[in-house]
Amino acid sequence: MIENRHDSVYVEKKDGIATLYFNRPEKRNALTYEMWKALPDLLDEVDKDQDIKVLILRGSDEKAFAAGADINEFKTLRYSFEGAKEYNNKTLLAEEKLDNLSKPTISLIQGYCVGGGCELAVTCDFRFSDTTGKFAITPAKLGLIYNLPGTKNLVDLVGPASAKDILYSGRILNAEEASDIGLIERLYSPEKVVEETYNYAHCLANNAQISIRGAKRIIREVNKGATEESEEIANLVLSSFDSEDYKEGVQAFLEKRKPNFKYS
Repeated sequence: MIENRHDSVYVEKKDGIATLYFNRPEKRNALTYEMWKALPDLLDEVDKDQDIKVLILRGSDEKAFAAGADINEFKTLRYSFEGAKEYNNKTLLAEEKLDNLSKPTISLIQGYCVGGGCELAVTCDFRFSDTTGKFAITPAKLGLIYNLPGTKNLVDLVGPASAKDILYSGRILNAEEASDIGLIERLYSPEKVVEETYNYAHCLANNAQISIRGAKRIIREVNKGATEESEEIANLVLSSFDSEDYKEGVQAFLEKRKPNFKYS
C-alpha cells in the first residue's frame, strides 16, 4: 500500500478503510497526466488488499475534490490527435479500474468537483458532499466531446435531460441542485461531512463483504441490461450459503448479537 503524502495522488489505510487523496492543493487538485497514470496501480493495490473493505476518494484539503484536468497540459500532451488518444486512454483505464473495483467506493466532496474530478466521482458507488460542493463537466467550454463511459454513468445517475443540461451548458451546479437531481446521494454541513462519510464507510466495512461484493457485481450486470440470472450469477448467489459469513450471520441472529464477519 502506497502512503506518501508528498505524491500528487496517494493512498492511506486505517481500520479497513482506504482513502485515496488528490494532493495538489495549490491547483485545487487539478488532475495531471501523471496522476491519471498512477491511479490504475493504486486501485489494483486497493482491490488486492484483503484488509481493505471500503475506498474513499477525497481532496487533501477542504477547498477542492478535484478541479478537472490541469489546463497547462491541453497545449502540450493533449494538443494533437495522438497525444489526446494517449491521454484519454489513461483516463479511461483509471475510470474502468474504479468502476470495476470489487469494494464499495465513496467520493467525499468538498469544494470544486469539476471535469475529470466529477468524472471520477460519478464513477464511484456513492457521492457524499458538503454544502460547499461545486459540480461541473465542461467539455462544451473547451470544444471537446465527453467519453461514453463517463456519459453513461452520468445519465444513469441524473437521467438524460439533466445530463444534457450539465454537458451542453458546462455550468457549475451548487451542492443543493446536485442533490436535487441525484448527482450526489447525501449532503452535509462542512463540519459533518468527513465524520458522516467515514461513519458510513465503517458501517459497510462491518457488514458481510461477500454480500456487498456480490450485490455490487449483480447491480453492475443489471446496469448492463441483464434481466435474468446467468448460470454464473446463480452460482454466485448459491455459493454464499456455503460461506463462513453466512454461518456467522445466522448464528449471531439466533444468539441475538452483532455478527463478527471475517473477510470472504
